[in-house]
Amino acid sequence: MFTNKNEVMKKEETKAAVNMIGSGTVITGDIYSKGDIRVDGTLKGSVITEGKVVVGKEGVIEGDVECSTADISGIIK
Repeated sequence: MFTNKNEVMKKEETKAAVNMIGSGTVITGDIYSKGDIRVDGTLKGSVITEGKVVVGKEGVIEGDVECSTADISGIIK
């Protein structure tokens, strides 16, 4: 009947998870996410997310990238 605004906010926060691939890490495979993704290591695969993709200065993505927004300082091949 009535909704608690705090409950709605908690549900939205769960979707907005930030996923990180740290420096020195190599991941092979595609990533699908609803949250943001930051790559400071190497991803050999595609990224599909409803959120933002950040590729750090040393980050490399070897694949396709589909996202809402992106900040690219590294390399996308």
